[in-house]
Amino acid sequence: MLQVRHLVKYFGGVKAVDGVSFEVRAGECVALIGPNGAGKSTCFACIAGQHRPSGGEILWAGQRIDALAPARRLQRGVARTFQVAQTFEALTVLQNLQLLMSTGHGLPAWNVLDRVSVEAATQLLARVGLQQLAHADVLGLPYGAKKRLELGIALAGLGEGAPADPRGQAPSIARPRLLLLDEPAAGLAETERLELMQLVKSLAVEGVAVLYTEHNMDAVFGVADRVLVLIEGQLAAQGTPDEIARHPEVRSRYLGHSFDAEMP
Repeated sequence: MLQVRHLVKYFGGVKAVDGVSFEVRAGECVALIGPNGAGKSTCFACIAGQHRPSGGEILWAGQRIDALAPARRLQRGVARTFQVAQTFEALTVLQNLQLLMSTGHGLPAWNVLDRVSVEAATQLLARVGLQQLAHADVLGLPYGAKKRLELGIALAGLGEGAPADPRGQAPSIARPRLLLLDEPAAGLAETERLELMQLVKSLAVEGVAVLYTEHNMDAVFGVADRVLVLIEGQLAAQGTPDEIARHPEVRSRYLGHSFDAEMP
């Protein structure tokens, strides 16, 4: 379980996050939404490790992580993606995952990377729907494919599909996993958004805890199990998508009174 307790973040005299508390359980897909300037990105960055909180606590699997660097959080089973997809563009799609899967045993030499974790990386590519693009250069990929690849990179960092040792013996993934997605649907057409968010939803069904920020409401309503709404740095509301769609303050200050969430 992710536990955020009384989280506070100052920037000079500005309190960007003001006493925010919530939880995300394993198997949940939770959306963090709110108007521009509400503190979503700051809250998210504190959880992911890009910002050090000014106060409060962040716990994952019962242990505090708010003082840990992002790399240490990854070792604890916490991975993130970015609003603008971050990939290794000098490599092929398959090599991106091979590189991540090899880091626990030391980075391989360039001329042997193609032989590292081939089966595991190929299986993970299939998981994110990119098996047909395995040998394509990332630089020339459509943006939707890059977003899927970044998700695959995050999963590889969490150990999904990774061999336990260079001989390729697959481990059982016992540690809890938290996936933090910063606007996963940003820049995608409607069909691409829906497909990617269904993939994200399937990860939660498999037991991953998922927390994501998003501005596209079709990537929130009908996808998230619960929705958290930040307004002016504070948690204004939380509940099911249906509850949030009907919440008077949220409709008044963010969604608009004419908002109508189409629930699949």
